[in-house]
Amino acid sequence: MDKKEEVKRRRQPKELNKQIGERCRKARETAGYTQEQLADQIGVSTQFLSDAERGVTGMSVNTIVKLCGILNISADFLLLGMEEPDGAESPLSIYTRMKRLSPQERELVEEVTNLMMKSFHLPK
Repeated sequence: MDKKEEVKRRRQPKELNKQIGERCRKARETAGYTQEQLADQIGVSTQFLSDAERGVTGMSVNTIVKLCGILNISADFLLLGMEEPDGAESPLSIYTRMKRLSPQERELVEEVTNLMMKSFHLPK
């Protein structure tokens, strides 16, 4: 690998971190969180979140999953900038909300979902 390719390869993660950080910041602001509030929610320091939003540091998969659930965004949006269709909710945010339900409530949601799938002639 020549010098130019090596420099380009090293810049790619930094550029990706900046893009992810910018989308994180926009989603946080849209959701109405301060950096301190969101950092508390996901279990990181305010300084770490600030660094991540500026692209200075990357985030772990675990942190990304927490962010997506709390901010109600998809990982596709956060990582790649791919928007959800209008009115669509990310599967991750649905999963996060489902985890908060009691076992009886989850069972009811599953029954209703199965009935809907059946009415649309879709397999379970």
